[in-house]
Amino acid sequence: MNLFSFSLKFKGFPLEKAKEHLTDIQNIDESAYSEYIENRKKEIVSYHLENNSFYKEFGKNIDIDDWNSVPIITKRDLQQPLMNRLSGNFNMKNIHIHKTSGSSGTPFIFAKDKFCHALTWATFIDRYNWFNVDLNTSKQARFYGIPLNKTGYYKERFKDFLGNRFRFSVFDMSDEALEIVLKKFRSTKFNYINGYTSAIVQFAKFLEKKNIVLKDVCHSLNVCIVTAEMLFESDKELLKMQLGIPIVNEYGSAELGLIAFNAPNGKWILNTEDLFVEILDENNQPLPYGKRGKIVVTSLYNKAHPFIRYEIGDYGSLSENSSLKKPILKNLLGRTNDFAILPSGKKAAGLTFYYVTKTVIEDNGNVKEFIIEQIQTDTFKIIYTSTEKLSQSKIRAINDAIEKYLESGLKILFERRETLKRTKAGKLKQFTSSLN
Repeated sequence: MNLFSFSLKFKGFPLEKAKEHLTDIQNIDESAYSEYIENRKKEIVSYHLENNSFYKEFGKNIDIDDWNSVPIITKRDLQQPLMNRLSGNFNMKNIHIHKTSGSSGTPFIFAKDKFCHALTWATFIDRYNWFNVDLNTSKQARFYGIPLNKTGYYKERFKDFLGNRFRFSVFDMSDEALEIVLKKFRSTKFNYINGYTSAIVQFAKFLEKKNIVLKDVCHSLNVCIVTAEMLFESDKELLKMQLGIPIVNEYGSAELGLIAFNAPNGKWILNTEDLFVEILDENNQPLPYGKRGKIVVTSLYNKAHPFIRYEIGDYGSLSENSSLKKPILKNLLGRTNDFAILPSGKKAAGLTFYYVTKTVIEDNGNVKEFIIEQIQTDTFKIIYTSTEKLSQSKIRAINDAIEKYLESGLKILFERRETLKRTKAGKLKQFTSSLN
């Protein structure tokens, strides 16, 4: 039974109509795609200026023929009661209501109209089909968080049943827990893995230690899709080696849906069907291909709630080989609040600390996971889990690497723990700053 599609249709989401519309968009010729994007941008802005009292005030100086006059909207702008932000034709009964994870530090509740939400799912279905994953019939091994309260726990388990998936909780990544995970893979014909990058990487390290390739014990596995956290190239190689299947990097958000997805050729293709993605500088001016800036996204079909030139909080760049219809995400640097201000005044991506440290800290398999916290402008703490405490020579090597790639004079503290703190959703935040 196609429980996934049935559950969407049962809730009133017009999935088949959305699939047909997605196909129509994909059939638009490259030469006509600019016109399609420009028309959709004007239509969605005009709609909200006419029907949404919040956006009418927020965008009161918009010139509909000048896209640069459309103001950037942030999470903080949207932190007010949902009813204040809904368009006039919508109410709590004819929309899809959801909330952000809060991983950016600025959570809020938002809405999508039912066609927009169906189109989001149609896009996911389309991309997953690139790797022969059918959301109705393919069995998913899911590495995610799960609510610990009874009601939330069983609600997620029921959703997992409808989605034809089995969930492995990421809150316990001990060897004992991972033995149980491995046993489940031996006895279940999973078709694909989906979940948080850090948890799946941790499972791959466990497999490496046991000299096991997962595909050898679960022959039905075809692909692994990682999401919600950064995927470093070294981790991707580890996953390929220990899982024995292609690794796909998915980039999205609760508010917008799928933003980018690895194609079979490895390129990170942006979703241009129902989103318009811009890379802007700090003055909100568009940057050319190859230049790194903040990622700003417009939802071209959400009539219930305005996500127009929405600053999602991430930094990245587009490849020089991009086209309007198929822009390629070159890199994703991290969230806006993941930047460290150093004593010299230099602004560095927090993930730079993580990446530099990672090149030194994991070469012998001792360290399982680690995170970095900025305590003061010149003081950082590396919190890690490991089989053995870091040696003095390893600590010196880490300090040398940080001095080489960032700057001298920084104080690096080390703290070994049994487990690392994750968000309520189960994500592992790789860098945090108490200064932001």
